[in-house]
Amino acid sequence: MKQNVDVVIVNCFDTYEHRAILLKEVFESIGKKVCIITSDYKHIFKMKRDDFPVDFDPIHVYPYKKNLSAQRLFSHYRFACEAIKHLTQEYDNVSLVWFFVPPNSLVKEAAKYKKGNSQVKVVFDVIDMWPESMPISKYKNLPPFSEWGRLRNLKLKVADAVVSECDLYKSVLNRFYDKEIYTLYLAHDNNSLESKPNPPQDRISLCYLGSINNIVDISRICRVIANLDKPVDFHIIGDGEKRQELIDAASNVEANVVYHGKVYDRVEKQKIFDSCHAGFNFMKDSVFVGLTMKSIDYFEAGLPILNTIKGDTWKFVDELGIGVNVGDNSVTADQIMALQKSRKEVRSFFDKNFTKGVFREKVLRIISTLNL
Repeated sequence: MKQNVDVVIVNCFDTYEHRAILLKEVFESIGKKVCIITSDYKHIFKMKRDDFPVDFDPIHVYPYKKNLSAQRLFSHYRFACEAIKHLTQEYDNVSLVWFFVPPNSLVKEAAKYKKGNSQVKVVFDVIDMWPESMPISKYKNLPPFSEWGRLRNLKLKVADAVVSECDLYKSVLNRFYDKEIYTLYLAHDNNSLESKPNPPQDRISLCYLGSINNIVDISRICRVIANLDKPVDFHIIGDGEKRQELIDAASNVEANVVYHGKVYDRVEKQKIFDSCHAGFNFMKDSVFVGLTMKSIDYFEAGLPILNTIKGDTWKFVDELGIGVNVGDNSVTADQIMALQKSRKEVRSFFDKNFTKGVFREKVLRIISTLNL
């Protein structure tokens, strides 16, 4: 027997799960029954998953081992097909399906679903841009990567609404969707600890938070450290395949590296942030992204950023003074020290843009246009 569900959220990746749960909470707060179709695969760790929250409905996907591989594309395609099949066979009286994109193939399959279920409202929530956000500049406009992007772009117009994780993505999406595209930033729970900054006065203390992978601009991080005319403490919170490369490279430019590993305890993490002058928000120039999760963590902690991310974040830093944008020129120790005056403004910026309350208001505004 089919389940009666008002809203179905379709999300392939466990890395987007926090956003899915936030959406679920908003819909449930207005009396909607919600289910989340997801995959049974941990995509970062490349392993099967069996730990699912309540109202999560997992479907099996084919495993893969390499991010840039035919196996990965096939796995995502099969998820798209199976998700639509599951949606059709298992749920009744659905009024809205909110699709997380990527995978791009999900847009194509969702368009087929919409054609046969015109009464159901469809939202595409573009959380990442593939292949645009991948560090493969010289290949992005060549097959098969160009076709990968077309899977998303050609069928966007069937949506009743398109949502973007940042304003930057609109520069691409607006070419294929001629109605308003709504920006819906990531959000945190807003139960932050009090910040008690105590960075050293005789040296510079910097932090890197997050995955240490092939899109992190390690060489630029180390150039900044090397060009400072003060000793540098470099705190690293996180892990990834490039961890040792980052540690070695920073040590080679005479930084005092303090590797904390993965830190989940909020008190411990806040203490590390309080001991720093600024956090690195550096990715390679080839990466197409307007806002990073790590930057929101920094903002919540009241920690100014050193930034190379274009689009939304570059604009925020430039207009509000919540960090320093690092382009072709490097940053000085005096600039970093001066950022300490902006810590309250950094936290205030978080409160105005990235809390659950702000997220809720924006979602309600979006669904008010759908006449559910």
